[in-house]
Amino acid sequence: MLENKRVLGSAEDILEVSNALAVYAELASYKPALRASFLQAHQAMMKGLIKDAGKLRIGKVGIAKGSSITQVAPPASNLKAIMKNLFAYIQSSEDHVLVKSCVVHYALEFIHPFSDGNGRMGRLWQTILLMEAYPVFAYLPFKTILKERQSEYYRALEQSDATGQSTPFIHFILEAIDLSLKELIAASKRPVSPEDRLHYFISLHDSKPFTRKDYLLVFKSMAIATASRDLQLRVATGLLTTTGDKRNTCYELA
Repeated sequence: MLENKRVLGSAEDILEVSNALAVYAELASYKPALRASFLQAHQAMMKGLIKDAGKLRIGKVGIAKGSSITQVAPPASNLKAIMKNLFAYIQSSEDHVLVKSCVVHYALEFIHPFSDGNGRMGRLWQTILLMEAYPVFAYLPFKTILKERQSEYYRALEQSDATGQSTPFIHFILEAIDLSLKELIAASKRPVSPEDRLHYFISLHDSKPFTRKDYLLVFKSMAIATASRDLQLRVATGLLTTTGDKRNTCYELA
């Protein structure tokens, strides 16, 4: 898909990916402390995949491992009260958001409020909680690391279920977040090219005409000569056009 090549897959698999892409494209629009926003996200995530998308389950749910049931989720008749308490915790708890987001993630896995898509919603809602406090979590490879360590992820869930405490799961998720942050920091230390700088500058200026002085206001530690080279390079390649001259030169996207 990323390489614009055909991908073989069932209609359901394709819809699942399309739904997830649509949800993650609208991450900033979801409100982590609002139950209605949570249900709206589930409706979008599971649209066309299950009949009761966006609605709490009405039946029993058990978690199976092999031929045995390892966990029975709370009865459907208790879900409204349980979810009300969970969102009251999100709204009023003074726990640090890193811990709070882990607790919410585990609670959603344990409660299983929906007939399907509970794991997806647990991971999604943790990301949204973290994003509200730290926008960098929108770019963190957090979910990728959970996918790579899937067996450990489920083992941590089982340990928490067995002990009746979310602590083992919290420890595992915090380790995954730490690893994600380290990967992000390592990636951010790569050499920054003139193309990177100009791309970032234009994203802030909405493609409006600008001067070298405007450019330097964004990159305050940059030498004037470096700024001039950056801009002249883009003029030479045809990305930018100019009007005026010397200090009064004005640059604009071609």
